[in-house]
Amino acid sequence: MPHRIRTDLMERIAPLAEEAATTFARSLADLAYADVRIEVSEGKWASAENGSAKSSGDDYGFAVGMRVLAGARAIAPGYFGRALGSADLDGLAALLREGLRAAHRRALANAEAKAEARGKFGPLGEALTDTRLSPVRVTRDVVPAVFQLDPRGVDLGEMVRFATEVSRQVGGADSRIRYNYISAMTQLARELFASSEGALIDQSFALTQGLCYLVAGDDGHGQEIYDVVGHQRGWEILTAGVDDPLLSSPPFPRFALDMAREGAELAAAPPLPTLDREVTVVTDPHYNTLVSHEIIGHPMELDRGLKMETAYAGRSWLLRDLDRHQLGRQIASPLVTAYSDPALPGYGHYRYDHEGTPARRVVHIEGGVFRGFMNSRQTAAIFGGSPNGHWKATEASLVPLIRMSNTVFGAGDRDPADIIKEVDRGYYLVGHKTPSIAESRENFRISARKVYEIRNGQLGRLYRDGGIMADTRAYLMNVDAVGSDFRLYPIPNCGKGQPMQTKKLGNGGPTMRSRAIITGGR
Repeated sequence: MPHRIRTDLMERIAPLAEEAATTFARSLADLAYADVRIEVSEGKWASAENGSAKSSGDDYGFAVGMRVLAGARAIAPGYFGRALGSADLDGLAALLREGLRAAHRRALANAEAKAEARGKFGPLGEALTDTRLSPVRVTRDVVPAVFQLDPRGVDLGEMVRFATEVSRQVGGADSRIRYNYISAMTQLARELFASSEGALIDQSFALTQGLCYLVAGDDGHGQEIYDVVGHQRGWEILTAGVDDPLLSSPPFPRFALDMAREGAELAAAPPLPTLDREVTVVTDPHYNTLVSHEIIGHPMELDRGLKMETAYAGRSWLLRDLDRHQLGRQIASPLVTAYSDPALPGYGHYRYDHEGTPARRVVHIEGGVFRGFMNSRQTAAIFGGSPNGHWKATEASLVPLIRMSNTVFGAGDRDPADIIKEVDRGYYLVGHKTPSIAESRENFRISARKVYEIRNGQLGRLYRDGGIMADTRAYLMNVDAVGSDFRLYPIPNCGKGQPMQTKKLGNGGPTMRSRAIITGGR
C-alpha cells in the first residue's frame, strides 16, 4: 500500500540524505562538492466565489534536488531535481544515489567543455573560471515551525465554511461589490539540507494565507483590487489576526470587509489626472512595500547584477561589470537606509538558505551610500564578500536563485502626520497595486490603490487609478523625510527565473516623502 507522505517522514529520510551527500558523494571521481535538498509539505486550501464554495483540497509535496561540483581539468556544476510521490519512498536511498550520479555526469561534461573552451579562446577563455564556493560555517541544526493551530489539524470542511462566509459578507458589504473571490490556505513544510562538507540542517515552516479579490462598480466603471494577509504561523492568523510590532493584520473576515468598503469607495472616486512635472509625493508603508521590492530588492540580487538573468529578466544599474559599480557611492539621500533581513518575521523569515548558509542581515544602502548585494556562495566567490544566505528555490527539485528575504526601507524618526502637514501641494499614495520597471531597474512606474491630494498640509480629494513615475536614483536622492512607522507586509508571488519560480517573501518600510511625476488613469 502506498505511504501517506507526511512531514514527520523526515526523521526516516534524514539519515539517507546524509549518507548520500557524504559517504556516497565523496566516492565520486574528481568531486569538489555535493549537496542534497529534500522537501516534504502538507497543505490544505479552500476558496469561495460570490458567497458560494468554489474549490478545496488537501495535498502534499515531496521533492528532491542535488548539486555537484566536479571536474579534472576544470570544475563546473551539475544539477538533478525531481518531484516525487509516495511510491518513491521505499526506493529513496537508491534514487538519491542515482540523482547524484546524474548531477556528477553533468558536472564532468560541463567541466570538460569549459576546459576545452579555455584552450580554444585564449584570453577570452580565461574568463571561464572554476566554479568555486566561498566558505561558510558548516552547521548541524534543527529549526522547528512556529504555530498555535497546527495546519495539519485544521478541518477542511471548516476551511470551506470559513471562506464561504467571508465571501458572503464581502458580497453583502455594499451594493457596488459586483464580484468577489476569497481563498484560504494553511500548510506545514519541512526542508532538509545535507552536504559533502558535513552540514545537516532540518528546518520546518508553517505558513497560512488569506486572499481577497473583488471588483466594485459604479456608473459603468469597475474597480479591481486584491490583497493578502499571511504569516509563517498556523490557522490562527486568519481567525484571530496577527499582533506583532512589525507585522500586524486584523482577523481575515475584518480585513476582507475593509477591502470591500475600500473598493466601493474607490469605484465612486474620479481617476487621477496625469501631470507633466514633478511634485511632492508622500508614500505610505504599504505602497513602499512594492517600491522596496522593485527598486531595492531585485537590483540588489547579485545574480542579476552579474548578468546571470540578463537574457530573461534584466540586469542591475548598480553593477556594470566587476570594476564599474556603485559600491561605496552615494545613490540616495542620507536619510535613506535599506536592507534585507531574514531574521525579521513573516514570509521572508528563515534561519538558513538552501545551501546551508546562515542567513544574516545585508545592508544595501546606509546613509544613502550603496553597501552591498544579496548573494550566494558562488556569487560571493566571484564578486567578493562573505556569503549572506539568500540562495533559495521555490521547491527542492528546482535550482535555487538569489532571492529577497525581507527587503525593506529602514525606519526614520519623523511622525508620519507631520510629514504630510509640511506639504503645501502634493499627493499621498496609499497601498500598492501594479509595477512597471525598467530592464535594469534604473527607473520605475508603480501605481497605488488610493491617491489623495494634499493641500496646505491636509488630505483632500480621493482619486483612483494613479501612481508615480521616476528615475530610481533621483527619486531616492530626493527623499527628504522618513517616518517612524515601519511596517512589514507579505508578498505572495514574486516571480523570478527561467523556468519561472514563484516565491513568498516580505517587504516594507515607513512613510517617506520625495518627488516624482504623477501618472493617472485619465
